[in-house]
Amino acid sequence: MKHEIVEKRALLLGVLIAVVISVGGLAEIVPLYFSSHVTNPAPGVKPYDALQLEGRDVYIREGCYGCHSQMIRPLRAETERYGHYSVAGESVYDHPFQFGSKRTGPDLARVGGRYSDEWHRVHLDNPRDVVPESNMPAYPWLAKARINAQQTGAKMKTLRKLGVPYSNEEIEKAAAAVEGRTEQDALIAYLQGLGLAAKQWR
Repeated sequence: MKHEIVEKRALLLGVLIAVVISVGGLAEIVPLYFSSHVTNPAPGVKPYDALQLEGRDVYIREGCYGCHSQMIRPLRAETERYGHYSVAGESVYDHPFQFGSKRTGPDLARVGGRYSDEWHRVHLDNPRDVVPESNMPAYPWLAKARINAQQTGAKMKTLRKLGVPYSNEEIEKAAAAVEGRTEQDALIAYLQGLGLAAKQWR
């Protein structure tokens, strides 16, 4: 039988599997590059300001996406708990995007404005002070660590090359915007901006 010829030759089987995956991937991925829903920002979505951008880097460095997703699926149980489902246009300025897949903690796609800055400070210093049953680790060092203001402008320049529309003025003022601020300040600014644009879609 013909399939036995393929199954008995590992190299041939591997090549055929690679071809099938490539064709399937191209058929699914390439059309997305021509869809305005994927390539254009959703209404109200703006690039991160300097402090939020630094906060996003802290979020990535500390591995927050390992326990918190930022992708609400279009299922009733999720939209009732977290709000409007996530759309691709929300992540056009994310390089890389932070969808995540694990939910040890709640989804954070719509956390912006849900709690005060002070709540976030207490929560980051010791999560159990505000959520007694939380198993999230504490991040007290973020309140002492200062942002390296000299790198912020360079980050924004790099992102501009990837299509994020930062102006020269925003890049020039970046260092001043984060000067003297802590990593905790930056992370809170990032969290407080998540999902704000979605509020106008409800």
